Amino acid sequence: MAEAMNNKTSLVFKVTRQAPEFITPAQPTPYEVKLLSDIDDQAGLRMHVPGIQFYRAAPSMLGADPAKVIKEAVSKALVLFYPLAGRLREKEGGKLVVECTAEGVLFTEADAEVKLDEFSEAQLHPPIPCMDELLFDVPGYDGVLNSPILLIQVTRLKCGGFILTHKINHAMSDGTGLAQFLNAVGELARGADFLSVDPVWKRDLVSARDPPQVSCVHREYEQVPDIPLGDDLVHKPFFFGPTEISALRRSLPAHLKSSSTFEILTAVIWRSRTIALQIQPNDEVRARIYVNARHKFKNPPLPSGYYGNVIATPNVISTAGSLTRNPIGYALELVKTVKGQVNEEYMKSLADFMVLNGRPRYTRAHTFSISDVTRLNLNLFDFGWGPPVQGGPARGWLGGPTPGYGSFYLASKNRKGENGILVPMYLPPFAMERFEKEINGYLNDPVSEHPICSPRSYGSGLTFGVGVKEVYV
Repeated sequence: MAEAMNNKTSLVFKVTRQAPEFITPAQPTPYEVKLLSDIDDQAGLRMHVPGIQFYRAAPSMLGADPAKVIKEAVSKALVLFYPLAGRLREKEGGKLVVECTAEGVLFTEADAEVKLDEFSEAQLHPPIPCMDELLFDVPGYDGVLNSPILLIQVTRLKCGGFILTHKINHAMSDGTGLAQFLNAVGELARGADFLSVDPVWKRDLVSARDPPQVSCVHREYEQVPDIPLGDDLVHKPFFFGPTEISALRRSLPAHLKSSSTFEILTAVIWRSRTIALQIQPNDEVRARIYVNARHKFKNPPLPSGYYGNVIATPNVISTAGSLTRNPIGYALELVKTVKGQVNEEYMKSLADFMVLNGRPRYTRAHTFSISDVTRLNLNLFDFGWGPPVQGGPARGWLGGPTPGYGSFYLASKNRKGENGILVPMYLPPFAMERFEKEINGYLNDPVSEHPICSPRSYGSGLTFGVGVKEVYV
């Protein structure tokens, strides 16, 4: 049975911020102009991505100021990660470089009149109450070019805990790269003299060949007209714990039961969303899957400290009619096939494609983007107060400037303490009811007895206008 959770709109609190400042490297660093890779500087990554971690008070840190501790550790980390203290510039042909100016990252400290225990489990996940105050957009410093690459805010809570928020320019690093930097900050904050993994630049390892040789098909960048979802979207998060995943797996044919949780969830959500939106049968629909390709490189392998973008976003494509009329095994086979095509040659071809085609944007028409961040360990960063109670992206969608074009898979727990995956969904009101019915149809238990999502589990649906202010640029 799904459990009752507090309404996400019920928590409002005051945040008092101090004037923002720049954290510069603790020691002199080289002045250089470094090329980003041809994966880094594609148009679809020219944005800021926000994240958040919640921390409880720790008796061992009594009297310590988390803002001061983190600020000093960031300054030390920037000595090795010194490109993060620079500014991105655009050169001829749209090529991005980072000018290592040591100007620093933007830092804000704040105090909130709220205790951590006042947040319900649901409120530790997007949409997070007062998010615009917990990660403030400092006017004049929100551009992709010629602006701080990283913004950080530490907000102290009345209980002695704190909230860490951050916003990184995606062209500089992917989620794995950001996690490496925050882990380094944590190690230095806890007194380490050396990092367990030193940062490595070497963006040439993920750049185009000379001459470029596009050897794979990259339909994720087809330039077709966008198809908007509408003016208002309803938000509902769906929790998939061990019971739900087992039920989904039971619905599969025998030869597909060993598929990964990511593959199964992606197939089910993509198919159910397509049915819910009632897309015309002959229209193409896509699932864009984000694949971390670091371990695909063999000749030579990427260094473990490489913190640039090494992600592929292949599209799983079908007509809406074929996807919805066929059993779930059809969608799952497509997902597995496309995911399996990402290898070293695919990534090299992708870099070549970017150079030859002007670094185009992603296709968005009838496309649903999916990024699994449960393996990034975004809830393990320890600055001396222990790992966070919860950590991950600060917003629940991806794939566009407004909700509805994609979702993260977020690590979460239910009230029983069972680990699971939370999938925030944004759909027009007319489609959300059908989507929930489709999802629950995969379960063997009656919907009334074991729903994946209900008003009792993570709160009733919240309505968002597409013009709602976002946390990132």
